[in-house]
Amino acid sequence: MKNTIAVMALSALFAFSACKKNEKTGTPTEKKDNNQTEKLIVDSVKVSDSTRITDSLKVTYTSKLLVFPSITDKKLLDSIYFQNEKIKDFSKAGLQTYLENEKNNYFNSVKNNNKDWISDITYAQDWYSSSHMNLISDINGYMHIQYVGSGYEGGAHDNYGFSERVFDLKNKKRLELKDITSMPKSKIEEILMKNINKINGGASDGDGEINNSEMLLVEKIPASTNFYFDEKNLYFHYSPYEIAAFAAGDIIIPVSWEELKGTLNAEFKERMKIK
Repeated sequence: MKNTIAVMALSALFAFSACKKNEKTGTPTEKKDNNQTEKLIVDSVKVSDSTRITDSLKVTYTSKLLVFPSITDKKLLDSIYFQNEKIKDFSKAGLQTYLENEKNNYFNSVKNNNKDWISDITYAQDWYSSSHMNLISDINGYMHIQYVGSGYEGGAHDNYGFSERVFDLKNKKRLELKDITSMPKSKIEEILMKNINKINGGASDGDGEINNSEMLLVEKIPASTNFYFDEKNLYFHYSPYEIAAFAAGDIIIPVSWEELKGTLNAEFKERMKIK
């Protein structure tokens, strides 16, 4: 059962949140573009509650979902809430009800799935499941949402991870890598390997920081769908264990627009004002 929370948090809202890791992503910025037919309106709902399963075991559930009253396209909404397939009502009230049900389901699952051995826990433990949607930016009609989740159910440490998604509000769809660049993935992967140490993951051996490349578990870094961008770079975000040891934490690798020069999609390049 030690991995139950990891699975639940990833499917419930992917991405696990280990405190400081989420801070380095930055705060949301909102820049509007004339291509957007409606102003983006953003709200949120949140549930935070705890229950005591036994005298020694306390369980906490926390979750936040963003609400988009100005987005009405169901296909786009389904993509935004991809990790919550049971959602049918995208209103604020509907999403609040959904989270309340998920909280109750989580508490019941912990109680029922562990009933054969949780009574044997003799020392105080705090288990939890935490998942959040965060609006990172709204730039030129591209909306970047980060899905973060974390959890603990015994074991040596918490589990956490991230999922990044960018949505094209003008064309009402999730942005794919091919919408940004025509560069073959094999070439992008070469750049990722070259740039692996440009943003340090924060791992330390006591004598100083360790380069991300020293913690790699793979021979080739995949050009994954877990990407986002700003005015300067395209970024690929990897959760713990995805490409490197847990001690490396989550790893973000930048690829500059200059490195993608000559392969950028014309519409994307124009909307992002890349020279």
